[in-house]
Amino acid sequence: MDTERKRAQEKQVVHCMIALYCRRKHHTRGALCPDCAALEAYACQRSDHCPFIRTKTFCSQCKVHCYHPEMRERIRQVMRFSGPRMLWVHPVLAVRHLWETCRERFQTRRKP
Repeated sequence: MDTERKRAQEKQVVHCMIALYCRRKHHTRGALCPDCAALEAYACQRSDHCPFIRTKTFCSQCKVHCYHPEMRERIRQVMRFSGPRMLWVHPVLAVRHLWETCRERFQTRRKP
């Protein structure tokens, strides 16, 4: 998979998870609230400048965490809430994300 496609896919998953979180927790419709919009912009900026995009699947699988601790905790809350619900809202994205994560774990275990 090429680098730009991986970046776009990662951004799409993050956007869908943040949108679901914002819609359910902050009761927004359509646009994100300012806090969630800032979190999404931060996540996209981190993804745009990631030097490990070729070798990693998602930020959660990365050995180096480039998120500021406060933002890392916020994105963790979003992922914890939205992750299980993504299967009902965006099943294709959720299954693809799960597949890529499992494949990455399997490949890292096989390496000596």
